[in-house]
Amino acid sequence: MKMLSLQSLMLILCIALSFVTRTAQLIIALGYEGHAVDISCSYPAGYESYEKYLCRDNCDDNDVLIKTTGPKKNKYSITDDKQKRVFTTTISGLTSNDAGKYWCGVTKTGKDLFSEVKLEVGKDSCCDQSTQHQSYEESSVSFSCPYEPKDQKNLKYICRGRQTSTCLQQALITSNNNQQGRFNLTDNKRSNEFTVSIASLILKDAGSYLCGVQRNNNLDVFTAVDLEVKEWCCVRSSQLSGTVGRPVTLQCLHPPQHRDNRKFICKGDQRATCTDMMSDSRFSLQENVTSSFFLVRVREIKAEDTGTYWCGSDPQWKVANYTKIQLSVDFPHLTAIVVNPDGSKPASPTDRNVTAHFLSVGVAVPTVCVFLLLALTFSSVMICRYKCRKVKGAEVSGKRNQTKKAEADEVISVADDYENSDVIVRSKQRTSRPLSPQHQNEDDSVYQNFSTDEIYCNQMYAASKR
Repeated sequence: MKMLSLQSLMLILCIALSFVTRTAQLIIALGYEGHAVDISCSYPAGYESYEKYLCRDNCDDNDVLIKTTGPKKNKYSITDDKQKRVFTTTISGLTSNDAGKYWCGVTKTGKDLFSEVKLEVGKDSCCDQSTQHQSYEESSVSFSCPYEPKDQKNLKYICRGRQTSTCLQQALITSNNNQQGRFNLTDNKRSNEFTVSIASLILKDAGSYLCGVQRNNNLDVFTAVDLEVKEWCCVRSSQLSGTVGRPVTLQCLHPPQHRDNRKFICKGDQRATCTDMMSDSRFSLQENVTSSFFLVRVREIKAEDTGTYWCGSDPQWKVANYTKIQLSVDFPHLTAIVVNPDGSKPASPTDRNVTAHFLSVGVAVPTVCVFLLLALTFSSVMICRYKCRKVKGAEVSGKRNQTKKAEADEVISVADDYENSDVIVRSKQRTSRPLSPQHQNEDDSVYQNFSTDEIYCNQMYAASKR
């Protein structure tokens, strides 16, 4: 009787299991909070037209989440690619409660087909702790990312930010391609860590990074890094001026521990691309053993020496280890010595040297004087010509009025002419000595009909005729 009961129980269990057919394959689905995940399940040929569904836990009627024959739900959606014989269920807005066991089912007469699904849901941010790194623009930085020994063969990568769901898709560099622009990745399997280096840092490189290790059947694991990039604005800097043809000395500071380091100086607007100047024979370096600085002497500087110089004692170019110098080069001032007209030196020795500015003024003043003299001469000539024309006009008018009288008068004899000439000569001779009142009256009678302007104009007119 007991044997019969046991056989009956086994028969009932086998009949129950015959209604459910499960595949041995386990499907792993990975997702992140706030995002969606796709669960894809394949099925054999001949079941293209059958109903497909996704259920959870024990897959009772209440555990069915969505069917291909049912309506679409807010959180769940399902599609069936009958050519590939794969149906896909999408779960949106994942939360940590969505993690667990699911079943992909195909409804058919007698026995349903099932595939087991394991869904993992991780946080979309990382991490509670991070490694801090600091460097300066134009320099380089390296940081190491540890991983577990079982992940030695897995893909390693690094991305910007803290978002884990898209880190691999937005990776800056991976272990499959260990050189990408300014980024380099090396994997040290002995120490179970990979190192990422960034060259020629810029200010935009500052921020958060994630070191990621890919895992095939689990969520990727991450370690966080925070990078600070400082500007070169706060370095020691100075301004220096020099004169063409003369020497100039540049002073460069360095830390005491760099006393034995190689010192250098270079020129260029950008420190990263500056040119070493020690190959120029005009540059010489002098170290001060007792002090934390060294001198760079430049003899006979040239106009093209103007520019930005960088001197230091550390090839890593840390802020505390170099000095920035802005050198400006001027031409020597032109000077002149002031000498008195008699050849003697000026009374005040402080005024002997004057700059080229005063030379230019000394040239300008005579030029202005010549111009004024020419203008004055021209004005005098024009006034004289105007007055001469006026006098001559009056003479012509007087001659016309006396024409009839002149015709009636007798012709003056040659002797009279000589007599008049003698009178004029005598009158001119008498002007050189004091005249008696009588003679003075006689001379006045000779010149009383002529004005000073008329005499001047007649003389000018006679000179022009000559």
